[in-house]
Amino acid sequence: MSAVALQSALISSRRKSCWLGTPEIYFRKAIDNSRLVKVEDPRRAREMKQFGLALCCLFLLVMGYALQHFRAIEYGYKIETLRSTRDNLTEMNRALRLEEASLRDPERIDVKARMLGLQPLQPGQVLRMDTATDTATPVMASATPVAVVPVQ
Repeated sequence: MSAVALQSALISSRRKSCWLGTPEIYFRKAIDNSRLVKVEDPRRAREMKQFGLALCCLFLLVMGYALQHFRAIEYGYKIETLRSTRDNLTEMNRALRLEEASLRDPERIDVKARMLGLQPLQPGQVLRMDTATDTATPVMASATPVAVVPVQ
């Protein structure tokens, strides 16, 4: 029985591959072009040179426009980045000035000094270094004795 099934499968496979359409036949024909000589056409050569030159000019114009356009976009991004950096630095500067003002508050300094057990200042004990003095005359450095107050 298997021999019959194998034979029918072989016949059906032959039927499928046979004559699916009109057969195409290709003939090989050797063509010898060695004796042909190309004749130069000066008018056609001039037209091709003009066309090539026009294409080069068009290409240069398009590339110049594209370069300007992309540089403008790039500069726009740089400007926006610098603006955001400037805004961040301005906000940080404002925050630091506010912190400096709160740290220089005399009441806060007095409260901290009292918490550490320091005593109020005596007259003549504070020397201001930031006052404007005559910078043309030399100043001699001097050491003044410092009184040490024991912590209670």
